[in-house]
Amino acid sequence: MIVKSAQFVKSATGPDHYPDTSFGEVAFIGRSNVGKSTLINGLLGRRSLVRTSRTPGRTQTINFFLINEVFFLVDLPGYGFARAAKEVRKQWEPMIRNYLSGRPNLKAVVLLLDIRRIPNEEDIRMLDWLEEYGIPTIPVLTKVDKVGHGERSSQTGKIAQSTALPKEAFSCFSSVTREGREDIWDRVENALG
Repeated sequence: MIVKSAQFVKSATGPDHYPDTSFGEVAFIGRSNVGKSTLINGLLGRRSLVRTSRTPGRTQTINFFLINEVFFLVDLPGYGFARAAKEVRKQWEPMIRNYLSGRPNLKAVVLLLDIRRIPNEEDIRMLDWLEEYGIPTIPVLTKVDKVGHGERSSQTGKIAQSTALPKEAFSCFSSVTREGREDIWDRVENALG
């Protein structure tokens, strides 16, 4: 994928605020601090289009980025631990569920999992929601540069077993080496058709 243009369009908390277009969308979701913003910036070849932070849980709205003026990448709030107000965190689940269940433009969801962590209950619940809504899922293991090759294979096997997905279903991504960038783009392009 050659990214000729990438621009932030708007933030939304519900359907009334989503962009009113027929462009296809691919959304990104994962546990807080999984490297979601870093991955999106890496895919786009931009340093800071999507805001990154050392504090987990900074994404608190649904953020729409128009790519090449033909499709959207959508940054969903991270789930799990976050230093956000409890009232804000309570709003995230219905906000995410409403988007996943009612957005006809949504073509796929890139689900990010940290290769160093075994998926927890929230990760499994997210997979269940995606299956329930019939949304194609692109599972990506992030931070692969932080483990050796032997540990990578072992961890991928454990994560595959925990999620009941085949090992081959996972793409691997490193923000340091950009490993996996083309593979993820291929899968996003296939989802967009």
